[in-house]
Amino acid sequence: MASEFGAVLRRLRDRAGLTQEELERRSGVSVSTIRGLETGKRSNPRMSTVEQLADGLALRPEQREELLIAAGLLDPLRPRPAVSDPPVSDPPAADTARPVPEQPEPADDPAADPTAEQLAKLVAARWQREEEQRQVQDPFPLPVRWQTASDALTDHWSNILRLPPKVKADPLDLDGRLDEITDVYRRIPSGRLVVLGRSGSGKTILALRFVLDHLATRKQTEPVPVIFSIGAWNPTAITLRDWLAAQLTRDHPGYAARGPDGESLASQLVESGRILPVLDGFDEIAAGLRRPALEAINATTLPLVLTSRPAEYAAAVAETDVLTSAAAIELTDLTLDDLDDYLPRTTRKSGRANPAANAWEPVLAALREQSPHRQASPLAAVLATPLMVALARTIYSDTPEHDPASLLDDERFASPEELEDHLLDNFIPTVYRRRLPQSQGAAPHSAIAPERARRWLGHLAHHLSRLETPDLAWWRLGSSLRRSTRTLVTVLVTGLVIGLVDGAVGLAFNGVLAGAILDATAVGLLSGVLFGLAHWLTFTVKNVPVTPAIVRLRIRGRPGALQWRAGPRLVIGTSGGALFGFGYGFVVGIISSYAWHAGPSTALHIALIDGIFFGLVFGGAAGLTFCLLGLLETPLDISSVVNPRSLLHTNRRAVTTQLLVWAPAFGTIVGGGAGAAAGLLQGLLGPLIWDSTSGLVLGIISGLGGALGYTLTLTAWGQWAVLTRIWLPLTGRLPWAVMAFLEDAYQRGVLRQAGAVYQFRHARLQHHLAGIHRTRVSRRFHRSSLASGTRVRPKA
Repeated sequence: MASEFGAVLRRLRDRAGLTQEELERRSGVSVSTIRGLETGKRSNPRMSTVEQLADGLALRPEQREELLIAAGLLDPLRPRPAVSDPPVSDPPAADTARPVPEQPEPADDPAADPTAEQLAKLVAARWQREEEQRQVQDPFPLPVRWQTASDALTDHWSNILRLPPKVKADPLDLDGRLDEITDVYRRIPSGRLVVLGRSGSGKTILALRFVLDHLATRKQTEPVPVIFSIGAWNPTAITLRDWLAAQLTRDHPGYAARGPDGESLASQLVESGRILPVLDGFDEIAAGLRRPALEAINATTLPLVLTSRPAEYAAAVAETDVLTSAAAIELTDLTLDDLDDYLPRTTRKSGRANPAANAWEPVLAALREQSPHRQASPLAAVLATPLMVALARTIYSDTPEHDPASLLDDERFASPEELEDHLLDNFIPTVYRRRLPQSQGAAPHSAIAPERARRWLGHLAHHLSRLETPDLAWWRLGSSLRRSTRTLVTVLVTGLVIGLVDGAVGLAFNGVLAGAILDATAVGLLSGVLFGLAHWLTFTVKNVPVTPAIVRLRIRGRPGALQWRAGPRLVIGTSGGALFGFGYGFVVGIISSYAWHAGPSTALHIALIDGIFFGLVFGGAAGLTFCLLGLLETPLDISSVVNPRSLLHTNRRAVTTQLLVWAPAFGTIVGGGAGAAAGLLQGLLGPLIWDSTSGLVLGIISGLGGALGYTLTLTAWGQWAVLTRIWLPLTGRLPWAVMAFLEDAYQRGVLRQAGAVYQFRHARLQHHLAGIHRTRVSRRFHRSSLASGTRVRPKA
């Protein structure tokens, strides 16, 4: 049926005079999907896809029937399912659902996509744990409410309601509260919603609750809602769909596996409309990128939910246009009644002389009794957002020795901004003075001084501010260093490690300390420089991080299906190995000539011969070893649950397996290949002196040194070990147990998990800590400059 459907679709599209790109804009089906269906590369189109195409082509009933029959979704001997166009006479009422009523699924509808269903289970489990970690339900969710946003930030209601031309559109009343967000979304026919709210108003919690409620009531034919922190997206560098697929692969590496059509499972889910993107944090996109970001989103017809602060979204709208076909809601402030219901129930009874007493009641009573002629207390304005209420609860409700009545001091806190800074300043000391509960069988939590925690968290917050991203990825922590520093540290550590290995092996076989030290020095320097050069050319010049591998190695059994091409690996491995081998052989030739007291011309001749010889040996060995690693690669299981720690452990296991494969394979090929090459090139390059002992020593050194050099410079785990576990703690920027510190911060509520990365619990906290860090660094620099007698000129 696939080829028949493609021919029918292409004929109907040509008759409508539409290009594939125009049909994408009208139907919401991606160009790659349309192209695949028309060429026959994609088979078994879903009912929803066929109906989207039919709507985009504005087909008559008989043409719809023809398209459904060609897709194999309708028996030509039975009446077609009801897919008639919506009526044009009576517009829908404001409280109705979609103007086109849902049709019952046909009996022959294809089975649900198993990859999408597995993803739905993973997403539900992840955000359920995250909601528990954030104590959203303790003792009950704050009453987040919203109202329909202004018309200036909303598209035409006829577009939102998907009405035909000349049909009157009555706006929908979208006002609601937290537990109604899924119902409100499903009343929007276009499937596009913008959630606006000022900083700390609960946008992220609303997105989390939307995902969980939507999954709880989702049909198998509906897309899977997935939260994406859009602040990390650069719309000028990558398209929205490609970025969504990349983020999905980052958080679920198993979806990097290739499907029958050669595309990754993540790309297939995005392209086929099986993902409902929840784009959280539009305001966190760099200011200069918000307009192209909004334009790029408008270039698609994806149903989605977008959250943003009102001012940033309004500024982007003023530069281009509203989000096409999107309704908008705006979160409202909490009221004193909300605080009366919530805060008294959060106080701890233990540790109080009178357990029935409540520290918040006099505070709330004072806020109610304020004279209408006086200026409102800053506390009333601050406690209008869930973020500040959560901080106040942490500092005053969960810590009995703190009295919230101090927050009413208008002389100490003259403005809401001063009071907010006070809550942000005291949040870190409060949570780090608290003892975390000990899990059975887990390592005990080490006490961390609040000031040290604040310094390390400030470095991390400043690092994220420089990268202009909310995502705290363990493989990017080394990017907080300058490029030159990263390269120099990589060169030094790699050279030192390989030099020590070379010296130990040489001393064990030859027993000559001076010769072992000389050879180790030469090999260490050369290896460090060449591996550092490879790292610099591959990552530093492009300013891209070394990303974690999305595959694992399977030594036993046949690896899973993975499209793999030996050509690129063979070229890269052979080129890199030949370059290293020539450099190593040239240095060995110069050293040998010096020991033999040879003249300059003879020394150069010997060095060139040794360079060519070792270049051929190392080039062939590296190319074959790279190919062997490729043959053993297999994608991760799509059911695997990924968080920052598990992804780090997965990459460590993958690198360990690579070491176990690389070292013996590379060493054996180098040692054996050198002997074979010496015999083949004996007459061509001149008299070559080689024996089995030399081959064994070279094989051991090459296997261990090559594997370690590759690991430290070209893998995410190796760079993590060199920069994040050694250099950053050595310079005091981070603790020695970095991952344990991040996990501890997550348990204390300072960080949150978003798939494979951490994020600060709120962007406001991140910016506050980054500002403190910059102030501290500036003061330290100023003091050191004064101590050295250097005049400090402040920046303009």
